Amino acid sequence: MTLPMKPLLAAALFAFVAGTPAAAQNTAPANAPNSGEYAPLVGQQGKDVVWVPTSQKLVDRMLELAELKPSDRLVDLGSGDGRLVITAAKRGAVAHGIEYNPEMVAMSKRAAQAEGVTERATFEQADIFESDFSDASVVTLFLLPSLNLRLRPTLLDMKPGTRVVSNSFAMENWEPDETVEVTEDCTNYCHAYKWTIPAKVAGTWQVGNRKLELKQTFQMLDGTLSDGNNAMRINNARLHGENITFSVEGNTYTGKVDNKQMRGTVNGKSEWSANLLSMQ
Repeated sequence: MTLPMKPLLAAALFAFVAGTPAAAQNTAPANAPNSGEYAPLVGQQGKDVVWVPTSQKLVDRMLELAELKPSDRLVDLGSGDGRLVITAAKRGAVAHGIEYNPEMVAMSKRAAQAEGVTERATFEQADIFESDFSDASVVTLFLLPSLNLRLRPTLLDMKPGTRVVSNSFAMENWEPDETVEVTEDCTNYCHAYKWTIPAKVAGTWQVGNRKLELKQTFQMLDGTLSDGNNAMRINNARLHGENITFSVEGNTYTGKVDNKQMRGTVNGKSEWSANLLSMQ
């Protein structure tokens, strides 16, 4: 899936970067004219990307979309000028930025100090593709689809329920759970996409004296519930993190996945459980 940008804007972007993703991870230093203090320039070339700032309105909306809480640990991949990390820290969360350009990192640290959030907002100079951010409960990023797809396997191996929010660019055939657009004080790159990492459930499960066969495509599910002779197709089946729901025979099953077990209720009343027999 591609971002629904205006055609002229999209053409200008791709012509400008010449196939290099636009995002916040950088390498080349840029100094403002007549100034001895580092100041990034929009469009400056980096390791894998060029730098484009995110509007504060979209930063705020991305954190709302992520349902950020003070108990969260947020990691921003390609943190650029640090504004998203600092904003998350000001909302009480622990936030960490990974940025390739050391001058951007130093600038972000100065900004965090000026805002009084250095205990909750930290930054490191590193390559996002060589970094371990598996302890994050929220991941944010501003990368074009080619880099999103490189990160996708790593993201899908994170703890179920982890929220991923992308500025402006999607994840190909991994459909987002939610999409928002900012129209106020934002002219370019004004969309955000959210995914919740789903549990892995593809395989065969024992449900009482019946078998539940599940096929999984990201958060979407398909399969059958059978008693040996009669296999009934499930429908409206999907995952939201560890939470699973599907319908069969006019009944709606809801529950929670816990490693090799699932437990929940049927129609919100009687209980059901399942044990994993084999994974796909």
